[in-house]
Amino acid sequence: MLCIYRSASGYTIQKDDSFSIVANFCFDELFDCPDPVDYVQSRFQAGDPSMRPEGHLLPPLASQEIWAAGVTYFRSRDARMEESESSGGDRFYDMVYEAERPELFFKATPARCRGHLDKVCIRSDSTWDVPEPELTLAISSTGKVFGYTIGNDMSSRSIEGENPLYLPQAKVYKGSCAIGPCLVVGSLPEAHAKIAIEIRRGDEVAFSGETEVSQIKRSFEELAQFLFHDNEFPHGALLMTGTGIVPDSGFTLAKGDVIRIGIDGAGELENQVE
Repeated sequence: MLCIYRSASGYTIQKDDSFSIVANFCFDELFDCPDPVDYVQSRFQAGDPSMRPEGHLLPPLASQEIWAAGVTYFRSRDARMEESESSGGDRFYDMVYEAERPELFFKATPARCRGHLDKVCIRSDSTWDVPEPELTLAISSTGKVFGYTIGNDMSSRSIEGENPLYLPQAKVYKGSCAIGPCLVVGSLPEAHAKIAIEIRRGDEVAFSGETEVSQIKRSFEELAQFLFHDNEFPHGALLMTGTGIVPDSGFTLAKGDVIRIGIDGAGELENQVE
C-alpha cells in the first residue's frame, strides 16, 4: 500500500509502515504517467518507521476536477426519492438507479475542495443539509482507475428536493466537499471494506452509520468509462462513487458539527462544519 500525504511544507509518502519525505513530487505528473505506482515508488527513499506526517493536510490533488456519481446505492435511491417526492422528481431517481447510464455530475474545482481537518460549508439559503461519505476514485488522464481516497460530498437536500434541476446549486459551492487525508495508490478496497461516518455535536454523537463497498451497484471501471466518454481530463480526475449512508429526514447539519468519515485502508477524514 502506498499513501501520499500532502502538507503545507511538502509531501510524505507512506509505503506499508515506513515514511519518506519527497521533494520532487507532482500530483499532475502522478495522474498523467502510465504507471502511477512506479512513479510513487521511484520517489520513495529510505523509509523511516518512526516518522509520522505532521501539519495541516491539504487535499491530495493539484489540477484535477472532482466529479460525483449519484444513486449508486439502494439507500441513496430511497433518500433521493424521499426528498423530491413533493416536487414530483422522485420517479427520476428510481429510473436512474436501474438505467444503463449512471448519474454523473460535476462537484468541485480544486479551490472549492477542502482537506483533512479543514472546514466544510453548508449553504446559507438551505434548511436541510447532510454530508455524504463516499469512496473517491483516482483516475488517470487515460481513464485508468489507479487508487482511491475518502470523500465528503456536502449536499443541500432542501434545494435538490425542491427541484431536481437545482442539483448544481445543491452540490457546487465553496467548501462543498473534502477529500483526504491520503491518496492510496496502486490498490482498491476489497468488497467487504467498510465505509463509516460519525457526526458529533458537542460531546454527543448526533448520527452514525456504516456500509460496505460491496453495496455499490456499479463497478469502478463502469463509472470511469462513462465519465471519460466524449470528455477529456488532461490531468485526470477524482470521482466520488455515491453514498450508501444517508441520515433520516429529521437530521440536518449545524455549524460546529464534526464529521468523521473512515474507509478501510484509507484512514479517517475529519472536517468541521461552518
